[in-house]
Amino acid sequence: MKISETVAIARISDLGMDDMPLTEHTPIPTKLPADWFAIYHKLCHQFMESLTNCATEIAFMNLSQREFMALITGNALPRNTSIRWRIPITMGGELSINNMFLCRTFPHSHRMDRFILEQANNDTLWLPNPAKAIYIPAHTASGGTGGNATSDRLTQIAAQIVSNNSLE
Repeated sequence: MKISETVAIARISDLGMDDMPLTEHTPIPTKLPADWFAIYHKLCHQFMESLTNCATEIAFMNLSQREFMALITGNALPRNTSIRWRIPITMGGELSINNMFLCRTFPHSHRMDRFILEQANNDTLWLPNPAKAIYIPAHTASGGTGGNATSDRLTQIAAQIVSNNSLE
């Protein structure tokens, strides 16, 4: 069975993610390598370190300095965040940081799981696939006076990245 793109967009919108791009994917059952978890763990670390290129998106996450530094050094995910596969590896996705993105666990990751599971018996799936490495819903990213998107907050994050990477 296949659902249309229009139906998929309406459903993801019903789940509160009307700005989430979707990718059509035909699942390819894939056997995981025996050492997949060790590879995954290493990839998560590399992925978090790669987020230094996402200072603007990180600013909208409203992290403490400790959470921010733990994230971009690859040491720990902030509370309520998840690293997700764009295409699940059991459905033909690659074990690669290019196949990963970060989002809030609740409600976004939970809703994405629900969206994918609702399509479980379909021959073709519509998978959440944000344009950037971090999914921040558009309604959250608007910022505002005194919000977490002020130039002061972005300046603080940029200074932390510079300091962490010894770019001074």
